[in-house]
Formats: sequence, C-alpha cells, structure tokens
Amino acid sequence: MEIALSFVTALAFMAFFLRRQLVYLHLFQQDEYDNGRFLKGLFERRLFDRKASLVALAATLVGLVPGVPGLVPHMALVVGFVALAATETDPRVVGKKKLAMTARAKRIYWLSAGCMLPVVALSCLSDAIYSWLVPVQLIPTLLTVANLLLSPFENRIQRKYWLEASDKLKQLQPTIIGITGSYGKSTVKHIFGHILSTVDSTLITPGSINTSMGISRIVREKLQRHHKFFVVEMGAYGPGSISRLCELSPPHHGIVTAIGPAHYERFKSLDAVARTKFELGEAVLAANGKLMVAESCRARAPAREFCDAHPDTVVLTGESDDAACRIVSTRQTREGTEVDLAWRGESFSVKAPLYGPHQAGNICLAFAAACTLGVPPQTAVLALKGAPQVSHRLEVRRQSDGITIVDDAYNSNPEGFASALELLSVLVEPGGRRILVTPGIVELGEIHDEVHGRLGAVAARHVDVLVPVLPDRIRSFISAFEEAASGASVVPCATFAAASDWMAGNLRAGDIVLLENDLPDLYESNIRL
Repeated sequence: MEIALSFVTALAFMAFFLRRQLVYLHLFQQDEYDNGRFLKGLFERRLFDRKASLVALAATLVGLVPGVPGLVPHMALVVGFVALAATETDPRVVGKKKLAMTARAKRIYWLSAGCMLPVVALSCLSDAIYSWLVPVQLIPTLLTVANLLLSPFENRIQRKYWLEASDKLKQLQPTIIGITGSYGKSTVKHIFGHILSTVDSTLITPGSINTSMGISRIVREKLQRHHKFFVVEMGAYGPGSISRLCELSPPHHGIVTAIGPAHYERFKSLDAVARTKFELGEAVLAANGKLMVAESCRARAPAREFCDAHPDTVVLTGESDDAACRIVSTRQTREGTEVDLAWRGESFSVKAPLYGPHQAGNICLAFAAACTLGVPPQTAVLALKGAPQVSHRLEVRRQSDGITIVDDAYNSNPEGFASALELLSVLVEPGGRRILVTPGIVELGEIHDEVHGRLGAVAARHVDVLVPVLPDRIRSFISAFEEAASGASVVPCATFAAASDWMAGNLRAGDIVLLENDLPDLYESNIRL
C-alpha cells in the first residue's frame, strides 16, 4: 500500500513539475541561458514556489490532526499537485514572447526532469510529508544543473555550426562589414544595407540577430555565392565578445555607432563598453580596412585613443570640423529627416523617410560607410530617399482613424528615448494629445534612477499623458515628469495589456502615441508561483 501511495504521489509531483518547469524555462530562455543572471533574478524577484509549498505544508498539518488516517495527508498532497498542474499557465502559448521549445530548450528541460527523479525517490522514501518541500524548491535550480551538464555537448554543437559558417565565408569571400555600438546598430545596419543593395547583392543579418549562433545560422542558411556584401550586426555581452564574432566573420570594414549605458549592468563602466566595442576596430585594422566611427564615441578614453592612434583607418562622422563626413544641418519634418552633409569637399542634401533627431547621425554613418566602400555619393542620396522604416524603431504609422502610432518598442537607450520624445511635438496634429506609453529602460544597473529621472524631465516638455507600465520600476521617471509637467496626466498600468485597454477606450483622432520600449515577460509579468 505504501509503495503504491508513494508511486502515485511521485506521478502527481512530476505532472506538476513538468508544467511548472516550463514557466522557469521561459524565464531562463529570456535570460539567454545565463545561469548566474537567472539565479540572481529568481532571488531578487523572490520567485520561490509558494503554491506547492503551501500544499505540502497544509498536507503536513492535516497529518498532525488526531484521528486522521495516514492515507488522507498523502491524498491531499496528490490532489494539490494535480490541481496545480492543471491550472499552471503554459508559456508556449501564453506571453508576449512565447517559450520557444528549441532543440536546446528541450535538452535542458528533459535533463532537468531526469535530475529530479532521484530527488523525488528520496522524498518517497521519507514518511514526512514536508520532505516534498525539497523537490518543490529545487525545480528552477535543476535547470542550471542541466545547463552545466550539457555545456560540453552544447559547445560541440555550437563549434560545429561555427566552423561550418566560417568555412562558408572563406569559400564565398563576400566583403564583410561589421556593425556594433551600444545602440543604433540595427538601424544603421538596415540603412547601410539598403544603400549597398542598390549597387550590388547584399545580405544583412535580419532583425536583431547579433550573436555567434544567430550569425552562424544566417551564413549557413542565407548566404549565397551572388552576395557581394555581408553586413553583420555584432552584439557585445561582455569583454571579448566582439573579438569572438570577428573570428567567426572577419570584417573587412566596420562601423561603431555609439558608446552608451545600454547593458551597463553587464559592463559596469562605459570605458569597459568602449574597449569591447573597439575590438571591432582591432579586427578592421588587421584587415587594412576602414572603421566608420560616430564622433560621440570619442568621449570615452579607449575609443579616443584608438581613433587618435589610427587616423588612416578611422572615418569620423558627426558635427565637428574633424569629421570626415560632417553634419552641417538637420531638419525634422512630418515626412522624415533632412540632413545636409559635407563629404570630401562636396555638399549633399539627404532626405530619408526616417524619424527622430538621432537619425541624422545614423544617416551620416551609413552614407559615409557606403561611399567609403565605393558607392557614388549621388547614388547613396537617391537610395536614402527610399530607405524603409525599421520595424519597431521609431516606426511612424498614421492610422485611418486619425491616430498616429510611433512604435519604438525595440528601443532601449537614453539617447533614442529622448529623440523619440522630441518627435511627438513635431508630429502631433492640432488639438491632439501627445501620449507616452513606456516601462522605461532595462539593464541600467546603478544608473537606473539617474537616467530615468533625466528622461522624465525631457518627457515633461513633450508629453500630455504619461502611461507608465509597471510604474514601480520607474518611480524616478514619474516623479521627474510630475514635478516638471504642468497639467499633464499620469495613468499607471500594471502591464502593457492594461495600457492597450486604456488606449482602446480613450484615444481619439489627432492623438499621437509613442510606444517606447516593451519589456519581455521576464521583466513585466507579475509571476505568481
């Protein structure tokens, strides 16, 4: 009887485990399978199991009641586990960015289940109901255990794909241009790639793909013999990360868009960010290529030292007289951005259907890079007239109901945020309201409050209605906004879904709405475990 009861309890627990582990796996995947960040996040957000723990404690208390048969607390435990399994949400079908059960995710998931089995067996051997608290609380940690056990295997798989991609690049020999920066790299990549595509076949890494595995997949699946140019976005997740990407796809030329506090939490200092970004410069230098650099990067010593040491390699862009491609003037219109550029003794007037004051710098970088690679300047000017808006990056959509949506959901940097706020005042219709929906910026670490306080003050000049999503995390933004804004409204919303409901019932013709950044479920969802 006891063996059968233990077996039923184990089955009920594993049914609960398999559902609950999907929730944790969803978070783990959004943390890029980084064991340290995942465990730290669990601790900081207190994501310890409460429901199943209460079930185990309640069943224990039932067993302490005099006269209650020993079978009852065990059955209470079984019923509790089954009920939790039946009511647990499935992140594969629920969530803004759903859990993707990739081959790697499946391996981690099922190995964690295998690691749980001996723990469950030990609990079955114990007569104490409360012993089930141990496997309950171990559930998320077993993901990190499985990830560690699988790391040699994952490394071999990644190495295989890495080598296949590297060999293909060596065989096809496209001209490779690497793009990195704290922000702006995806936008510059799309603008620059668009210009290049007007003169020859060009492949760019799509979307925000900027890791070794993402780049390897694009090379293996998309790169063809007819592609002359391959534009590669390179993301930095710590010192040495750009160097590793340059080993995979050795750049002939490069672009550095900005040095800023994006991912500051990982780097701890802007000089560390600069050193990492200019690993691209070292690779370009070795290839005797050209490195286009936004002059704002020179504010950091490592970037300035590189530029000063290699003037023949660096093509500086910006507003100063030192810039090889100089921004003479900029105008923001309802049709986009107009920039007057000075390049090699000539003047060029560029118009692009791209929005935001910061786009002048992006356009300047893309123009200089294209011309450096041999694109005639007038060809670049013509190409920029048809530059497509970049999805979710200050993408302006004028709706048939008279409402304008400015979708900047993929933005996560202070400069772009401030630029987007200024755009509201340019595009708002007479009598319309300027509305900001935002959860703020993530991964700012110790400068979180400072940056958000500064942005809140900027928002006060350009926003009539502030809709803060998950307002508790951006109190400094809201306080600065309320202090500086006169007569503005604040409508706090717990989730983006709640903000969407508010907009559905309150927007009217003439309004303009800025959707600034969108938190993944990892940050926004109020998970109850």
